[in-house]
Amino acid sequence: MIPVTETTFNPSLQLGSATAFDYQPRTRVVFGVGSFARLGEIASEFGNGPVLLVTDPGLKQAGHEESAIASLESQGLKVAVFDDVATNPTTDDVDRCVEFARGKSIQLIVGLGGGSSMDCAKGANFLLTNGGRMQDYKGIGKATHEMLPMIAVPTTSGTGSEAQSFAVIADAKTHMKMPCGDPKAACRVAILDPELTVTMPRVVAAATGIDAMTHAIESYVTKKRNPMSQMFARQAWALLSKSFAVVMKAPDDLEARGNMQLGAHLAGAAIETSMLGAAHATANPLSAHFDMVHGIAVGVMLPHVIRWNIPEVGHLYRDLAISAGWAGRGDTAEQAAETLAKGFAELVAVASMPQTLTDALELQLNDKMRDTLVEEATQQWTGTFNPRTMDADGFRQLYRNAT
Repeated sequence: MIPVTETTFNPSLQLGSATAFDYQPRTRVVFGVGSFARLGEIASEFGNGPVLLVTDPGLKQAGHEESAIASLESQGLKVAVFDDVATNPTTDDVDRCVEFARGKSIQLIVGLGGGSSMDCAKGANFLLTNGGRMQDYKGIGKATHEMLPMIAVPTTSGTGSEAQSFAVIADAKTHMKMPCGDPKAACRVAILDPELTVTMPRVVAAATGIDAMTHAIESYVTKKRNPMSQMFARQAWALLSKSFAVVMKAPDDLEARGNMQLGAHLAGAAIETSMLGAAHATANPLSAHFDMVHGIAVGVMLPHVIRWNIPEVGHLYRDLAISAGWAGRGDTAEQAAETLAKGFAELVAVASMPQTLTDALELQLNDKMRDTLVEEATQQWTGTFNPRTMDADGFRQLYRNAT
């Protein structure tokens, strides 16, 4: 493992006079062990109308669905449960949820689970309040009517969806992910209870943790980075990088679990104003065509994206390497950035996840496959925020390097 270097952290926030941002915090955050028990109490603050609980079969099996229902009903709230959300929800999942909820006079939505449940709940919110199809809301700010209040209860430490006003939904026909964002879609409350993450299978904890760390690293360096997003991303990275290996080896460690959950949330908050980069742009086509788990895809691609971006933001990667304790003040930007890429790859290895596309796909990409991935990566919105400008040749090089 990379040796830890004791050093004082001094972030590089010289962003230039042109840096501008519009930060509007919209989500109340309730964090702490046992905070899940407050769900009914918090939900009752939004009135006594029926509640739509959106979750998945795994959460039902783990008993969290039952606990949520009991907490809500203890406050006299009627609960309608949609617990058939698939991993990586598509427009079909959202449509089924909306059809289930219609006619039930829903006044509040609760998304319980990982990013899939929370995104499906947000997607249903768009359609229940504004009508139409999910495709109508691809982009930002296309909802014309107010949306229902929503409470998010993440049970993984990954997407940070509870901190974002975006629902990421895959088109059921093309399988390509659509970012659908609107300030009105932001959750009113996020309940972060580390105890809920203990029931995650190790493979889920690994994939979601790697995804969260990718969020922190990418959001720290994007073209849209700003002092607020960097503050969130840097703190997220410090929490995540120092706790991930602990969770992999000691899954019952609640302090490490709490650090991971809070870190994932802060990384999600960073994304809200800074967006993401080329790691996500290259990962989404891999998930669409090969059904590759998102965390595995970004885990394979990020070290190569870091190296690709060094000419533009090596000094910022140096900040993160120092924050993790992997580099010291004597390291150059290039040295520290390379250390960051290697250190992240070592965490992927700690998670027993593949580090090359060949291993992840169990096949060699041929030229036709690679050309398809490149074409679709160039169409990914996140790629436009990468600090080093991306084009087809750049994406092709990244895929080659990751093979």
